[in-house]
Amino acid sequence: MGWVVQRHGELYAREFGWDQRFEGLVAGVVAQFVANFDAQRERCWIAERGGRRVGSVFLVKKSPRVAQLRMLIVEPAARGLGIGERLVTECVAEARRLGYRKIVLWTQANLKSARRIYRALGFRLVKREPHASFGRRLVGEYWELGL
Repeated sequence: MGWVVQRHGELYAREFGWDQRFEGLVAGVVAQFVANFDAQRERCWIAERGGRRVGSVFLVKKSPRVAQLRMLIVEPAARGLGIGERLVTECVAEARRLGYRKIVLWTQANLKSARRIYRALGFRLVKREPHASFGRRLVGEYWELGL
């Protein structure tokens, strides 16, 4: 779990100029996941390649019928290999298996690769809203997929 927090903080600072508040947000999400983990309804995948961690995604219970996809990340050296799509595909398949009816997620408009994956797997954009977070002006996007 520490790797997830560290890599989000490092990569988003380097690639997008996001400040330490983003790493703090991720740390809070991870802490909540660990503290309230429901083994019957929640999952975390950490992708490895050649013995090294290269990506992650979380499936979190938002309500009995709605899951939330959280913290998708793929290491720069592993991008373009289909790892992000595989992580999200596994997340969707597991949500179906667990009986969820919908998956929701929050992302940012500038995260183009993640948005491409979501769209390709059938998620639809339901809301956009500008906000100032992590030391930047961003456009938050809410996506969902009916299961």
